[in-house]
Amino acid sequence: MGRFHQMDFILESLEQADTLAGLQAATEALRDHLNVDHIAYHWVDSAGDQYGCGNHSLAWQERYIAQNYQRIDPVVIGCFQPFHPVDWKQLDWSSRAARAFQRESLDYGVGNQGFSVPVRGPNGQFALFSVNNTCDDDHWAAFIARYRREMVLIGHYLNEKALEFEPDRQPDPAQPLSPREVDAMTLLAIGYSRAQVAVELQISEHTLRAYIESARFKLGALNTTHAVARTLSRGLIVV
Repeated sequence: MGRFHQMDFILESLEQADTLAGLQAATEALRDHLNVDHIAYHWVDSAGDQYGCGNHSLAWQERYIAQNYQRIDPVVIGCFQPFHPVDWKQLDWSSRAARAFQRESLDYGVGNQGFSVPVRGPNGQFALFSVNNTCDDDHWAAFIARYRREMVLIGHYLNEKALEFEPDRQPDPAQPLSPREVDAMTLLAIGYSRAQVAVELQISEHTLRAYIESARFKLGALNTTHAVARTLSRGLIVV
């Protein structure tokens, strides 16, 4: 199965998932697709309840929870405020507690490289999607360059599905996209740059920006990548 067909299969399985076990299976398939050591997805819903799925060792998960490591974990701390993806090397590991935490995580099999996508939903919902691997810096830089967009998309897909599990959640009111907004989002989803989309639609980049911002507002998306993910997950466009 080719790279893109495999990702389509993973996204389709996510769409059909109606239990946490379904999310777990999707993260395992994504780990195999990306050929990395670990995938982890953790979220806190609007009521403060925590959920998670992924394939870190059970021993590390139990240790992490028992020690309440989220208080000192540089990944959690570093991703709580930003909205953009974060390479773990960019985070602050300088404190004694952070360095001790890192050494212990390595002892439990956590890789030396990581990439996390913070995702925010309605009513204070916060999620963190992370990819983790053991490799050198050059290999990791090449990996991020190749898979960054897919990791951001899958993080938002997972969050869309996780929100469905919140009790008493009301579906978001849908606003239809205009034909031009659909065209723009479709081309962005295919992988066109903004300049390429503008040329394809024979409009200025300023006009294109207006279409994208309008679509983002209708979708309740945080940024353009999030908007693309939502148009795909809601079936508003087909790639």
